Amino acid sequence: MTIPLAFVDDHPHAMSLSLFHCPGSIAFLDDDADYLQMLSLMLPDAWHVRLFVRAGDCLAQLQPESAQWEADAWTQQQIIDRWRQGATPLVPQVLQYWAGHAHSRYAMTHACVADYSMPDMNGLQVLAELSDWPGLRVLLTGQADEQIAVQAFNRALIDQFLPKQAADVAERLLSVLRSMPSNASARGSQIWRATLNPVQHAQLRAPAVAHALQAQIAAHGLVEHVVLGDPFGVLGRTADGAVGWLQLEPVDGLEELEALAETVGTDAATLQEIRSGRQLIDLELRQALGRDDLPQLRPAFAIGDDALLGAYFPIDAALVPDVATSYAAWLAQQPARAVRR
Repeated sequence: MTIPLAFVDDHPHAMSLSLFHCPGSIAFLDDDADYLQMLSLMLPDAWHVRLFVRAGDCLAQLQPESAQWEADAWTQQQIIDRWRQGATPLVPQVLQYWAGHAHSRYAMTHACVADYSMPDMNGLQVLAELSDWPGLRVLLTGQADEQIAVQAFNRALIDQFLPKQAADVAERLLSVLRSMPSNASARGSQIWRATLNPVQHAQLRAPAVAHALQAQIAAHGLVEHVVLGDPFGVLGRTADGAVGWLQLEPVDGLEELEALAETVGTDAATLQEIRSGRQLIDLELRQALGRDDLPQLRPAFAIGDDALLGAYFPIDAALVPDVATSYAAWLAQQPARAVRR
């Protein structure tokens, strides 16, 4: 199953890797049902898409979601608060979050794409009605509407606009939906940034590191992830529900990791592998999970530069949320993609 990559924030002062990402739904609004049908055929099957021809139906779907977004952000913040109080490590709390909020998470609309020229209510008016909704707002315009769209963009009423009749509109639309962050995505990153120390934060801001992590997330098929500082790494989940841990280890912290490994009786040859940066050991992950079985070793690889190493550890299926809560299971339960007339 092919899933869009996590949103990348191109703002020069923002972290380029989203610290929190979850797949969600996308809404399209256009009074031309044939155009909607054409667009739907070009969108990846792994995206959950809602197609509306009536502004009222679209608003009825999206406006109530503002409260759901707030509730979800509050749930995430509570995870951070419990961790700060020393009550519960982050990793098991994230696993519990994934297990308990799947249907509401995936159903929330991450982006709304609206045509400007519609009867009764134009696309800009529709998007203006969604003042409290934090998703990405994209306006499709005709040639005569472009100046209006530019003004709306400059006033921050929309995040992007695209010429509807452009030959490559579908390709450009896919690029926008894959790459632009919504306010909700930015808020999630802000919440989880609190788990990072200043050194970790600085490392993740490096473009080469962020790019390498995006590549690892894609290579392992992770459709949702959270970047954590304690322990340092990326906890991710595939569409089918498998969970993995991309452990991150600064090179200048290898001696500390070696010392930790020595406390559990690791042999001298393995300690040398850890000290030299050829392998990493998942002791901190196992401590967070409350496990006392033998730790795993995995080959280490550079993340972006020579200062940060990574290793990928699959997590035992017995410790992760049931596959019934996965994105693929949720998507399979949704109605077939169709224009809502």
